[in-house]
Amino acid sequence: MAVTTNKVVRLTFTTAGGKTFSITIPDPREDLDQAQAEAVMDTIIQKNVFLTSSGELIGKRDIKVVGTTINDFYDPPQV
Repeated sequence: MAVTTNKVVRLTFTTAGGKTFSITIPDPREDLDQAQAEAVMDTIIQKNVFLTSSGELIGKRDIKVVGTTINDFYDPPQV
């Protein structure tokens, strides 16, 4: 049995086709702030780094830092 904790930052963009596109980055720095995350999103949009099935990324929609805790109650016996 083990407890693990994970944290990711999820950057969500709007696309030219009117849909959303998210990038999930594991283990963000503890001191990451909103301005830094927005600057990264602006660079991704400006440099046109990703092309999605619904077109290029054209705007910022959301930024979330998501933490999960997993409590594994059962580990099968090793054979």
